[in-house]
Amino acid sequence: MSWFSFSGIAKEIKKIRWPQKGDLATNSVQVIIFTLFFGVFFVCCEFIISMILNLLGVIG
Repeated sequence: MSWFSFSGIAKEIKKIRWPQKGDLATNSVQVIIFTLFFGVFFVCCEFIISMILNLLGVIG
């Protein structure tokens, strides 16, 4: 357990690759688009299912 010491932790921290601004912006835009897409998808699914149930007379 050599990593469980201050020097081991310092070595591990130095190995971390922090994202660049461009990568961070690209990933953020991808997450926002993904979230919006699935938000719209689930709203559409709920609308279609409620329409079908309304046509069948299950809900009024």
